[in-house]
Amino acid sequence: MNFDFSDEQKQLRDEARRFLSENSSPKHVRAILEGKDTYDRALWKGLAELGLIGVAIPEEFGGAGAGRLELCVVAEELGRALAPVPYSSTVYLAAELLMLAGTDAQKQAWLPKIASGEAIGTLALVEGVGDPTPQSIKTTAAGGKVSGTKTLVPDGGIADFAIVVAREGLFIVDLAGAGVSRENVETVDPTRNHARIVFNGAAGDPLGSGADAWSLVNNVLDRAAILVAFEQIGGSDRALEMGRDYALDRIAFGRPIGSFQAVKHMLADMYVAATLARSNAYYGAWALSTDAGELAEAAANARVSATQAYQLCSKNNTQVHGGMGFTWEFDCHLYYRRSNLLALTLGSLTMWENRLIDEMRKRNAAA
Repeated sequence: MNFDFSDEQKQLRDEARRFLSENSSPKHVRAILEGKDTYDRALWKGLAELGLIGVAIPEEFGGAGAGRLELCVVAEELGRALAPVPYSSTVYLAAELLMLAGTDAQKQAWLPKIASGEAIGTLALVEGVGDPTPQSIKTTAAGGKVSGTKTLVPDGGIADFAIVVAREGLFIVDLAGAGVSRENVETVDPTRNHARIVFNGAAGDPLGSGADAWSLVNNVLDRAAILVAFEQIGGSDRALEMGRDYALDRIAFGRPIGSFQAVKHMLADMYVAATLARSNAYYGAWALSTDAGELAEAAANARVSATQAYQLCSKNNTQVHGGMGFTWEFDCHLYYRRSNLLALTLGSLTMWENRLIDEMRKRNAAA
């Protein structure tokens, strides 16, 4: 079993890193953080022109027709660059749901627009406080009309359409249509938009054939967890590099601070956590690309370890930088913000730990 990427996939990684280093530098990220724009439109357009938005979308719908492994490669580079674009909500959630369960007409209506960067999509799932469960869903759909309130919808303030989870199933809602009101929600990382969306009799198109909605949602969350894990390890690696470089350059008491044992231990802890997270993410990538039976367990494992690694690396990076690491001028807080946002994007760490335990129990019971 080979857990390494092919030469072509490594070339894709290098091209994506080169593009993002020029177009999603900390300067670009700060422009979104400190400005009025909710995402980097020029970067989004550039990703579409390079075919990176539609990398996993079939060619018949305007995509590149590559696989999920290529998508993992792109995800890592986006996380490394802190790309302020609605990529995860559009590609990992909305496009994935359309490809898994959408009708041909629904795919034709939205996938080409996603691949070209014309449309931004999202999944409207969470309601109220706490992790989403079938019991927490109060949104209803009757006669093709969707009513309810969704909180903390990723990129909900800028999305063109949302796939809404209701008691009766999943429904595609045009967010520019009647019966939809949106309000941006402030989060720890303003470079990634979140919104509260109220549906009041909004027109909803049932997704696919009406298969078990919650099973489909769980399947997509598993897939998205692996892709977000790659974003997290990309950010973890960059935070580790920042801490290492600063520890080698900063001189205190006549020698680099990296020579002090306390700093060495922090950097070592970061390296171990990031390496473990990468190993689990690679296993998740294999399960995702082969649609393996271990997908749910691999996703939970990748999600838990990548979340822990990113939070540790972003925190320790700030500590290594000392007092300067806590200032606005240094970039440490950009990674700390993103690590904490991604830790909650698909549900809390506790939710994913419980999912991992449940999957391991199932495997042991079947043995």
